[in-house]
Amino acid sequence: MNLIDLGWNDFFKAHFESLDLDNVIPARVAVQQKDRSVIICEEGELWAEVSGKFRHAALSKSDYPTVGDWVAITMKPGGDGAVIQALLPRKSKFSRRAVLDGETGEQVLSANIDTAFVVCGLDGEYKLRRLERYIAVAYDSGTSPVVILNKSDLCDEVDAIRSEVEATATGVPVHPVSAITKDGLDVLDDYLEKGRTAAFLGSSGVGKSTIINSLLGYERQRTGEVRESDRRGRHITTYRELIVLPNGGILIDTPGMREIEIWGEQDGLSRAFDDIEALASQCRFNDCSHATEPGCAVREALENGDLDNDRYQNYLKLQKELQRLAIRKSGKEAHYQKLQGKKFSSMVKEVKKFKRDKLG
Repeated sequence: MNLIDLGWNDFFKAHFESLDLDNVIPARVAVQQKDRSVIICEEGELWAEVSGKFRHAALSKSDYPTVGDWVAITMKPGGDGAVIQALLPRKSKFSRRAVLDGETGEQVLSANIDTAFVVCGLDGEYKLRRLERYIAVAYDSGTSPVVILNKSDLCDEVDAIRSEVEATATGVPVHPVSAITKDGLDVLDDYLEKGRTAAFLGSSGVGKSTIINSLLGYERQRTGEVRESDRRGRHITTYRELIVLPNGGILIDTPGMREIEIWGEQDGLSRAFDDIEALASQCRFNDCSHATEPGCAVREALENGDLDNDRYQNYLKLQKELQRLAIRKSGKEAHYQKLQGKKFSSMVKEVKKFKRDKLG
């Protein structure tokens, strides 16, 4: 497999060449399953596991490889798999807050993504407030969001919904498509140039896997039939997978998530709600709480209908999530620094013991 077709570029090459490791070759993680990964390299697809040194140095689950990551590997004797020796820096990452091993922390779902296809279903799964959350997460991950309104064949208000989304997600491309009839799917080719990676984000049943099957031209991803009672598809995808398209481009499918907890910074939220941020900058006071202060541009926009109240309440909700997250992160940072200090102290003791034993 040609590395450039997998997304290899000068960024990863420079970091790979700076590694102080012998006999390693680059590879990209295609599937992550518990303690093992399926990696793709110039040798083909291989099973791989992290080395003991890697495991010892990792401070959290987010330090481990995930789908889309570039890693440095060594081949096992006889070609029986590979060992991951190092994880290359990520250009972007799609993360969420999750409970891992009983602790709240960062779960990196996929990495090194160029485009985030945020998929909504037009058969009852369309919720503007949820879409705003996904767009904020996409921005925060360092990717460019593109909204896909799937199942356009089942909706009589496609144009109206598209206009509503475009008015909310300023500057974000919005494309109505039908994965079943293939109507509008050809526009996705513009984002799937050779070597570029797109990840599909969205709730269960919105048709992400069906879109991927349509782009591939055959049924690779399992899909579930839509329930007649609520027009929702059954959740089928249970793990993340990197797929290389025959004619160029790389796709990452992800399991559907009804809700996604933010794990990011203010910048992603500001970009997703740039209209509110712009209004806030026009307030008379820099520290305006948009509650009772005179000359509040945000409250004025709410009163005259220029700013939708539901959108503003969603913005406040996400802002509170970020504030709570910042408090948790500060505590975790202190914990990691303490843990790193313990590991360093342990290493110093081992060196001293080695010198005593050797020198007598």
